[in-house]
Amino acid sequence: MTQPEITGHTRVVGVIAHPVEHTLSPPMHNAEFRRLGLDWVYVPWDVLPENLPAAVNGLRALGVAGFNVTIPHKQAIMPLLDRIEYEAEVIGAVNTVTCTGGVLTGFNTDLFGWQEDIQQDISLEGRAVCLIGVGGAARAVTVGAYRAGAPRLVLVHRPADADQAQALAAHLREKCRGAEVETASLDSSACRDLVRSCEVVVNATPVGMASSPGIPIPADWLHPDQYLYDVIYTPAETELMRAARAAGCRARGGLGMLARQGAMAFKLWTGTAPDPLAMEATLRQRLGL
Repeated sequence: MTQPEITGHTRVVGVIAHPVEHTLSPPMHNAEFRRLGLDWVYVPWDVLPENLPAAVNGLRALGVAGFNVTIPHKQAIMPLLDRIEYEAEVIGAVNTVTCTGGVLTGFNTDLFGWQEDIQQDISLEGRAVCLIGVGGAARAVTVGAYRAGAPRLVLVHRPADADQAQALAAHLREKCRGAEVETASLDSSACRDLVRSCEVVVNATPVGMASSPGIPIPADWLHPDQYLYDVIYTPAETELMRAARAAGCRARGGLGMLARQGAMAFKLWTGTAPDPLAMEATLRQRLGL
């Protein structure tokens, strides 16, 4: 496809992450800019954690229209912003930033993108949800699950992340009144049974990405009455998804979540509503699906 001409009027947005090579957000957004005839461009920036403050100040100084934020910066960026919108404050993580007149405002569109995508398959009302991981993506999913009617949340974490898990559990008990919140370390004797007791299991870790292959929990922890959602979108089918389907579970990857959270970010930046189905179609084309 012909690349758009970059001019002095072209508005710039992008994504900061580390690593960033796996991201499909640039082709997804740029295809939608072209489809809608908008003079905008979306680019990736690889930002090491120690360089995050300098990168944020640089983006502000350059006058970009906004940017997405992903692993490992979703929580670390919050003190560097001028304003935090309500959902992002409740979640405790930011994945989208707008820059208007030099003012940086943080949002979290992951919550809505995940809710819209998973509920094409299954209602969360009254269902127990297990989250594997306690980082920024997990925070968005837990709050999204609670707001969609899930009364019980189980947070599964690595032994090294025990303090982070306890802090997240305390945060959720404060912000999600009435929800039952439990934590379980992967090396604990109770972890397997807690995972199996949940009707919905969500992988919110990077384990399974092309850059971090593997499976975050043993395959035999899954059973046919469960639904598995993996927020990872590259590869389109992770080892965990294959294990879930082999166990008889329904499973979905994160392409739809990426498209839907991206559509909300797109509108925040441009003021124009995109077509999330067109954005997802671009993703599928790029992955050869």
